[in-house]
Amino acid sequence: MSLFITFEGGEGSGKSFQSSVLLKLLARDEIAAIQTREPGGTQIGEEISRCVKWQTEPISPLSELLLFNASRCHLIESVIRPALKEGKIVICDRFTDSTLVYQGFGRQLDMNTINEINNLATGGLKPDLTILMDILPGIGLARKHGQKRDRFEKESLTFHNKIRKGYLELAAKEPERWFVIDASKSKEEIAREIWQKVRPLIKQKNDDEIEIEETFSATDYTEPDENAGEGTAE
Repeated sequence: MSLFITFEGGEGSGKSFQSSVLLKLLARDEIAAIQTREPGGTQIGEEISRCVKWQTEPISPLSELLLFNASRCHLIESVIRPALKEGKIVICDRFTDSTLVYQGFGRQLDMNTINEINNLATGGLKPDLTILMDILPGIGLARKHGQKRDRFEKESLTFHNKIRKGYLELAAKEPERWFVIDASKSKEEIAREIWQKVRPLIKQKNDDEIEIEETFSATDYTEPDENAGEGTAE
């Protein structure tokens, strides 16, 4: 059965790490699945991502909105829809909800405008399950210590507090789609909670303990670098 699962959350929440863990668990049980991300996931998308995240010239909120949706539209057409048609589970690190919170709650763009453009780009595609990695912005940003920060990570704590508020408001409006996780828990606890949520959806029964490589330390864990290859300090 096809299933569209998205991961959302603020900077340093661990969503990229947990989406990778979920993919490994599905592969362990021989369940066909792919993992992708926004912005990016395709060559065109990666180029747009570099432009939006690392551009030194000012970019207007509307320009951000349109660029992100250009990347999204191409990703859906070339990766996500074909995989869903093949009956695969698609795991996507960020989707339309990121646009609503970053460009809506964060940049203060009109929500109706954002929804209209999101719907145009997606053709109405919505996730079956959205996993929100919820964490206090100060803690999440501290996990990024030592990494080169992109335009969004450099924003003020006030901006990131708006992002968290936006996510929680969206989750409250659609509790049947959203699954909110306390991202300050250990990575093992989080992975187990996510697996227990996803497993019934794919009608699989597996009571094995979740195992995560010892190379990932729960004490000094930092979210995998989403911008590898961009510049020299990533």
